[in-house]
Amino acid sequence: MSTYTLADHTAAALTAGFATGDVDPREVHAAVVERMDDWEPVINALHHRDDERSRSAAEASAERWREGRPLGPLDGVPVTIKENIARRGVPMPSGHAWVEVPVSTHDAPITERLEEAGAVILGSTTMPDWGMLSSGVSSLHGITRSPLDPSLTTGGSSAGAGAAAAAGYGPIHIGSDIGGSIRLPCTWLGLAGLKPSFGRVPLDAPYMGRCAGPLARTMADVKAAMDIISAPDDRDFSRLPRFATDDQGALPGGGPSGFSPRGMRIGLQLDAGCGVPATSETVRIIAEAADRFARAGAEVETVEAFIDDDLLTDMDLFWRVRSWNDLRALPVEEQALILPYIQAWAQGGADVTGLRLMECYNSVQEIRRCTVAATAGFDLVISPTAPDGAFPAEQPMPFPQVHEPMGHIGFTMPYNMSEQPAATVLAGFTADGRTVGAQISGRRFADEVVMAAGAWFEAEADIELPKRAELG
Repeated sequence: MSTYTLADHTAAALTAGFATGDVDPREVHAAVVERMDDWEPVINALHHRDDERSRSAAEASAERWREGRPLGPLDGVPVTIKENIARRGVPMPSGHAWVEVPVSTHDAPITERLEEAGAVILGSTTMPDWGMLSSGVSSLHGITRSPLDPSLTTGGSSAGAGAAAAAGYGPIHIGSDIGGSIRLPCTWLGLAGLKPSFGRVPLDAPYMGRCAGPLARTMADVKAAMDIISAPDDRDFSRLPRFATDDQGALPGGGPSGFSPRGMRIGLQLDAGCGVPATSETVRIIAEAADRFARAGAEVETVEAFIDDDLLTDMDLFWRVRSWNDLRALPVEEQALILPYIQAWAQGGADVTGLRLMECYNSVQEIRRCTVAATAGFDLVISPTAPDGAFPAEQPMPFPQVHEPMGHIGFTMPYNMSEQPAATVLAGFTADGRTVGAQISGRRFADEVVMAAGAWFEAEADIELPKRAELG
């Protein structure tokens, strides 16, 4: 097992050390490079690695800290960015094999904000084909594996981001999420993460339900990243204002350090109403997590299932049509390179009529209506993130049947469609040692409340972070 090094420090610990001179950004960079050298042959988390460019950034940061002029609270902090977030001059394959991989000609808003803050971008992390798998299986990259147990999946589609976070490639890793792609790696890797309110983190190519956000080992690092990447950018026509202007973002207790669940109304949802039911182990762990809030003075009430299998099927079909449209637009020789599972999955959208697609769109809006209506009376809702623990790394999905709808996203997907923030924090372990994450969702715009609740739970539960597998 890897020993604890500078690569494992939180962002706050690193910048505190930079400020006193006890730690140097160059030392931190060297520790993370060593960690990547050790673990990349095992986990395959990085699509594009920028050792020279990141070393130069660390050197520039060290000089700024010596001169007492850091650019911000992430100056010198190592980060990674998912490969579908644009970085000028870096290949951007979206997880699938190409005859000629496209290279980005610009930086996305997230990339710009991180660089302006002095963060040291180590590279771009892997994802499965088009981000439409909940695993690290890719026609381009092969398989991205869990540092906790390389026989198990990372989850996806922010597969490399999750693997990098769990392996200790620095404290902050940026992923994206359209149905669970940040939160699923978090539950299966024992991480903290946030799918923000839709529009909270600006994208240069916004799309219904898609959000970008951080994965980290602690909610404090998630918050540190969000403070930077949530800055408004006019390229995103769906963007939201900064947190300070939110009329629903006031924190109980007056701030993260004073957060208390006392007096809050919290929903506990253990039945998604669709897809695969949560296992008894998962239900027990999440119920125990909710009980911690109750013992601290929250009023916890059951939230009944509000999504059904028909709505889940229509959501899945809507995505299949979208991916079929992407597939058929490729040259024939490139269509053949797409992962066979994704080819077969997208084929399910090939003969869908316009009327049927409109029915699916209306179902998406119904998912939004149902989610908002079911959760509007609660300050927070606690639920499983996924029905069960991690599955084998070689499987594209938790289930082998490509023609079935995505039965594992019943707890996560509704909050993409409703545009509400939803975090995941480590809540416990199954009997065989797999991690289980609790999803904590909030009202739209209340990202700060959700993160504060996650940080409170981490401190209150004090669950030991999962250990990485033995190397070699």
